Amino acid sequence: MKAVTLAALAKRVGVGVATVDRVLNDRGGVSPALTRKILQAAREAGLKRVLPEEHRPAWQLEVLLSGSQSFFFQQLAQDFATLANQLGYRRVCLHRTLISENAPEKLAAHIEASSKTRDGLMVFAHENPRIYDALAACHARGVPVVTLVTDLPNAPRLCHVGIDQYKAGRTAGLMLGSMLPASGDVVLVSGRADYSAHRQRIEGFQSVLAERFPQLRLREILAGQDEPARISRLLEKTLAGSQRIAGLYNTGRGNTQIAEALARHRLSGNVVYVTHELYPTTQQLLAQRVLTLTLDQNAQRHAQLALTLLLRHLEQGEQPETYQAGKVDFMLFTQENGI
Repeated sequence: MKAVTLAALAKRVGVGVATVDRVLNDRGGVSPALTRKILQAAREAGLKRVLPEEHRPAWQLEVLLSGSQSFFFQQLAQDFATLANQLGYRRVCLHRTLISENAPEKLAAHIEASSKTRDGLMVFAHENPRIYDALAACHARGVPVVTLVTDLPNAPRLCHVGIDQYKAGRTAGLMLGSMLPASGDVVLVSGRADYSAHRQRIEGFQSVLAERFPQLRLREILAGQDEPARISRLLEKTLAGSQRIAGLYNTGRGNTQIAEALARHRLSGNVVYVTHELYPTTQQLLAQRVLTLTLDQNAQRHAQLALTLLLRHLEQGEQPETYQAGKVDFMLFTQENGI
């Protein structure tokens, strides 16, 4: 078979030889439409050489996270940036936006606006009618959305990336109960109730205590709402004068305030204390033997899975299973492996 020349290929497409040369040698400067046309012609003509990938604009992706000062979300934002840099600017242009958890209407407005300019979104948000409306607008425009950390089960999303929060709560209960052979009271400090993640942790914790540890009495749940002052106030009232507190489980923020309250009431090290996330504060509390166990969500794995699943959908049309595809395994850290 006669070899295909650049001149013949250029004539076939109706362009100059220099244009064909630029495309085949991946030098850029040729429109995406014409690049596709030249590469297709080269394939049809049986050009015997490795052809470059078609050039296309970088995917415009955005991750919307909590604007709180929590270590987990700061780390998650950094992990997304690192992974996007590894993918390269020609493939992905990642926009990161941090919005206060107390501004759901602002977040909803931003989601809807972004759906007009982005190819895909990765969103951390709580259940709110305006946010659900904004995600419905994304779906109507064909913009895929991956929910992060806490699921929005009634939203039309591509999939959810995160740990099994219910199992995390059950694991916390199992560990705490197993370390308390005697009877006693257990205090539960909850994060924001408008996040399904916290509700699922609480449900899991309550269920395993009821099933496995009937000798333990779960006291009234302290709705800390991730507010330090509120957590301190509620704990002070609960711990004052009580000699039966044997265990404490915290589903959200406030570990500094909890440690201070335990110290004030001379309970440090005498209470089985379980919480979430491994970060400087919890590492220090583990080292001081104040904290017994922490369950970490692995921020980097969240970022890896969310970006991978979104890009596979955009580039290959893959439709991930809602939960299994984005499942993140949580990790347990104690004084032995968390310091």
